[in-house]
Amino acid sequence: MSHVAQQHAPNVVSVVRLGRSLAAEIQGVDLSQPLNEASFAAIHHVFLENEVLIFRDQDILADDMMSFGRRFGPLSIHPFSPTMADKPELIVLDNHRDNPPRLTDIWHSDETFRETPPLGTMLRSTITLRTGGDTMFASMSAAFEGLDDRTQKFLSGLEAEFDFKPFRTLFGNDEEGRRKLHELEGRWPQLCHPVIRVHPESGRKSIFVNRQFTIGIKGMKASESGPLLEMLYRLANQPEYQFRLQWRQNTMAFWDNRVVLHYAIHDYHPQRRRMERVTIAGDKPFGVDHPYGGQLVERPEIELTDADAPPAATAMPVRIFKRD
Repeated sequence: MSHVAQQHAPNVVSVVRLGRSLAAEIQGVDLSQPLNEASFAAIHHVFLENEVLIFRDQDILADDMMSFGRRFGPLSIHPFSPTMADKPELIVLDNHRDNPPRLTDIWHSDETFRETPPLGTMLRSTITLRTGGDTMFASMSAAFEGLDDRTQKFLSGLEAEFDFKPFRTLFGNDEEGRRKLHELEGRWPQLCHPVIRVHPESGRKSIFVNRQFTIGIKGMKASESGPLLEMLYRLANQPEYQFRLQWRQNTMAFWDNRVVLHYAIHDYHPQRRRMERVTIAGDKPFGVDHPYGGQLVERPEIELTDADAPPAATAMPVRIFKRD
C-alpha cells in the first residue's frame, strides 16, 4: 500500500493507492460541491489507472452523487431493481431483518446481460454496519495479464453468451409471472460479448465473463465451455487480483464495470445496512479484433521510498532462501 499522496494538479486532489492491482482513495474532494475541470480530469485519469476509487466521509445528497455520476456519462435505469419514483436512476439497497440481502454474494459485473453494459457503478453507504458487509473487488485486467501468452491468444477469439438468469427467480410460475418473464425475454434476449474485452478508454484487455450472467461460450458444447468458464471464474479468487473494502459511514465506492468484478459479502444479517447506488451507462463491448486507437493507460508502478532499500550487509541476519 502506498501512503504517498500524488498531486495531479495544485490543490486539486490527492490519491492514496490501496492495492497493487486495483483501488485508490481520493482525498481532499467534497462531492457536495461542483468539481472544476482540472479536478474531474485528475479523478477520471486515476479511475482509469486504478479501476476502483474510494471516497471517504462523503456526507452528501443522492442528487450530489447523481450529478457526479453524470460527469462520466448518462445514468442508466436498472430493468429489474426497484427504483425511486422521482429518481428512477437511483437504487436504494436497504437490507435488514425483514429484507435479507440476496443475489449479490457472487462474483459479477453489473448488468452484463445488456447489449451495452454499464460503464461503472457508484455505491454510497448511508447506514453502516457494526461488523461485516465488506465488498470485494477483482481486477480482471490483472487476471488477463497473469495468463500465459497461448491462453491469452486462445481466449481472444471467443464470445461468451449472457442472460439475466438470476432475475428469473423474481417471477412466479403462475400465468402472470410467466407472462411478465416472456415479455422481459423479448426486451432482454440472450446475447454475446467477447470473452476478452478491450477497454474503450485505457486499451487494457480484460476477462469479461462472470458467474452471475454468463451461461456459455458461443460455438462450444456445455461440456467444453463449462470447465473453461470455471477456470476463468476462479481467477477472481486470487488475492493478488483483489481489493477488499470495509465500509464506513458515508463511504462511496466507484468501480469500473468494464474491467472489475465485485462480490458483496452477506455476513451481516439481521443488521441493517442502507446503500444508495447509481450506474453510468456504457457502450457495446468490443474485442481484440476491433481496432483501438485511443490512449494506453498503464497500471501504476509501485512507488518506492528509502524504507524499501535492501539492508546493509552488516545488518542483523534475516531469513533468506538460498539460491543455486
